[in-house]
Parts: sequence; C-alpha cells; structure tokens
Amino acid sequence: MHAMVLTKIGAPLEWTELEDPAPAAGEIRVAVAAGGVCRTDLHVVDGELPNPHVPIIPGHEVVGRVAAIGAGVEGLQIGERVGVPCLGHTCAVCPYCVMQWENLCGHPVFTGFTRDGGFATSVIADARFAFPLGEVGDDVALAPLLCAGLIGWRSLVIAGPGEKLGLYGFGAAAHILAQVAAWQGRSVIAFTRPGDLKAWAFARGLAAVWAGGSDGMAPEPLDAAIIFATAGGLVPQALRVVRKGGRVVCAGIHMSDIPGFPYDILWEERELLSVANLTRQDGLDFLALAPKIGIVTSTTPYKLRQANEALADLRAGRFEGAAVLVP
Repeated sequence: MHAMVLTKIGAPLEWTELEDPAPAAGEIRVAVAAGGVCRTDLHVVDGELPNPHVPIIPGHEVVGRVAAIGAGVEGLQIGERVGVPCLGHTCAVCPYCVMQWENLCGHPVFTGFTRDGGFATSVIADARFAFPLGEVGDDVALAPLLCAGLIGWRSLVIAGPGEKLGLYGFGAAAHILAQVAAWQGRSVIAFTRPGDLKAWAFARGLAAVWAGGSDGMAPEPLDAAIIFATAGGLVPQALRVVRKGGRVVCAGIHMSDIPGFPYDILWEERELLSVANLTRQDGLDFLALAPKIGIVTSTTPYKLRQANEALADLRAGRFEGAAVLVP
C-alpha cells in the first residue's frame, strides 16, 4: 500500500510505501476509493489536538470497498462499499458507552488521529464502525458525508427543531447541513468572513435565504446557531443573534479561546453547547436519510500524492465545499 504519512508535527506529509495490513479479529481492510480532507486533519497536522500520535496516516472521511475480513466479522462482504468515520472504536463498557453516549467514550480510538486513516490506498477499520453505503452515489461525492455530514447532522439534532437556523462558517459541513435544514423546511442564515461575496453567493446557491458577514446581525432573531468556524470570538456574536431560549452549538473539535462576554447575552435561558464526535446511530440515521434528501456535495478532487496541497488549500480557503483525495 501507499500512504501520506505524518512523521513530525507541523511537517509535510510524506509519500510512503508500506506493507498491506492484515485485519485482526473484528476488523476489516478497506481498499480506499476516496478520502475526504477535513479541517480536523489540519488540527492533527498542526498539533492543535492533545496527545498527538506520530507517525500517523491522517484522514477520517473514507469511502472504499471491503478487501479483507478478520475473524468474527459478520454482516459485511468482500467488495461491499463502506464508509469509515472519525470515531473508529469505543470500549463498550465505560459509563458513557453503557448510557449510549459512545461519542464520549473514555477510551476511544480515532481514525486518522490515534489509528491510521484514509490518506492511503488501504485502511484497517473496526468492522462495527464501518457503515455500509450501498451503490447509490459517487465515491468522491460521498466522502464528505463521513465527517462533515455526520457532525453537521449531530449538531442539527442538538440545535433543536427551531425554524430559523444560523450557520457560522460555510465550508464542508455547513454546505451539507444547509441542504438538510432546507429539506426539513427550515430557514438557513449563513455567516461567513466579512466581505466574502463569493462565499455569500455559494451559500445562497445552497438554500441559504440570507448570507452575510459573521460580524453582523441576522435579519431577525434566530432559534439556533451552529458554529463550524474555529474562531472562539464568534461565540458571543452568535449569542447576540439568537432569541430568548435560543441555542448556540459549537461544532468543531478545536476552537480558539472564547473571549469574555457580558452575562446579559447569555441570560434569558439561552444555551451554549458543544458537539463531540458522533455515535454509530448518528451515522445510521444520517446516511439512510442522505439519499432521500438528494444532497449535492461540492468537492475538489486531488490525487493522493497531493495531500499537502489539499491541506494548504483548505487552510487558505481556496475552494468551496470539501477537498477529496483519490488514490
């Protein structure tokens, strides 16, 4: 197999030839057809997440075919198309797992962060955390659903059923979630970098009824707001645009420090919440719903060897939607 490997935090990924791995009991080997490039991959490469594991192969939005099956695996067949998400394994015995909060497991394993991920031609996955994808849809188009889509979906559920929804940062996750929310009959308000006319047009083309700078106010008070951008300074701003009893959801795995803010913008029973990872049930629910919605992902494909270029373009905001590596 070949992979783009992170050998040193902050350094470029290195093209590496490796032995094709054999799946252990309960595992499968997946021949990668497409691997999404997520902002979390930037956090891994840049060392912004605690306890980094190196060397590591990043990537946790994996679409591919089952190439080998370990002992004890049931329900999957050789050649079947599957998706491998960020949450790669949970202990199943800690209090959080027992209470069906496996996304908060005390001993988790994360694809592309604590176990090798999908910036490669092959990846090993826990069979319990590989989602059957069926044969509808293109591999590249499906890849962003495995994290951007899933985290967006969990964020939407946590945000509640409100009709007026604000989205801060209109990248991979928000461009998928806007379509889901519109399909549900909600009004989507998009907040992007001030003055970014291209991003505003992109958001309005994907069901947003209004788009503007993140430093401004919404046309009317919102029921909820979801922050996908990594800027903690957006939290007070989002609290100002939601109504009494409204919710602000922080959807990223990493965010810069939240500045101090006056109590009166939190008062009147506004809520500030965060999203951590996903559960397998989130995956089953969202991936079953996605074909019915007819989600169209905006993708920019790169060859696997171009992983460093894709990460740099993501960091600089040079494309709309999501980057996807194709072996």
